[in-house]
Amino acid sequence: MGFFDKFKLSRLTEGLGKTRDTLREKLSVITQGKTEIDEEFLEELETILVAADVGVETTLDIVDAITERAKQETYRSEAELNNMLMEEIQHMLQESGVDHPVDFDATLPAKPYVILIVGVNGAGKTTSVAKLAHNYDKAGKKVIIAAADTFRAAAYEQLQIWADRAGVPMIGQGHGSDPASVVYDAVSAAVARNADVVLVDTAGRLHNKSHLMEELAKIMRVAKKKIPEAPHEVLLVLDGTTGQNAVQQAREFTKFVKVTGLVVTKLDGTSKGGIVLSISRELNLPVKYIGVGEKIDDLQLFDRAEFVGALLGRND
Repeated sequence: MGFFDKFKLSRLTEGLGKTRDTLREKLSVITQGKTEIDEEFLEELETILVAADVGVETTLDIVDAITERAKQETYRSEAELNNMLMEEIQHMLQESGVDHPVDFDATLPAKPYVILIVGVNGAGKTTSVAKLAHNYDKAGKKVIIAAADTFRAAAYEQLQIWADRAGVPMIGQGHGSDPASVVYDAVSAAVARNADVVLVDTAGRLHNKSHLMEELAKIMRVAKKKIPEAPHEVLLVLDGTTGQNAVQQAREFTKFVKVTGLVVTKLDGTSKGGIVLSISRELNLPVKYIGVGEKIDDLQLFDRAEFVGALLGRND
């Protein structure tokens, strides 16, 4: 493992600190002094996992797996029981999702590759756009940002600050302009400049929900005029601190927009980091990126094995 990989793993472990500390503390309480698994233990385990927003379905599968294993094994100490518990949770969580996406320096299937970023205001959409731009730029890709959130006051200025920080050009027309027109300009510029990636920041709220969805549909139609296959990806940004509300937001968006992947942000600010696994399993959508801090380097590719290891403190 190289220095950069170790740095990313360290940031992931640090970012999930609140969830990990809470989870391990509660698990150590229910295993203390125990060498067997009984109904009371299983009920307490279920409560702990649900509280960490691992999700009801995944929690029940973990409890069932531990129940079956306990029928075949005996435990001579609290440490042995605790280790078995960690092994089963890690195994179940790793098995309940898709592999992590390809890295930023991988060859893209199209050029320019158009990525539409959607989500409600406050989820971290604008900062995620800039952090994605930074990662692609660092990987040697030529990136253009489209400032298509023209509804929210100061959205243009906020994105410009982040674009400057990422060192990536931004195309926009300011507050109140036509978002579809901005996207057309950005995609046209990407074709003319031989850019690799176009990242489109969109509004998180308009006058009403149907109006927002109509605007997103219009943006997609306009992008297709220049690039018939665009957008190649639609990433939905969700705030990890909102727990199960993030799952509900995702369900609402996927009713109207064909989402291809998820970005879960602000995991460093919650003790319920298990929501990442819950979202992935319940919605049958891949979590592609996670935010573990406020710095521009703190958006990472989602690697399920590394995530679960950091969540349970088993990466060392």
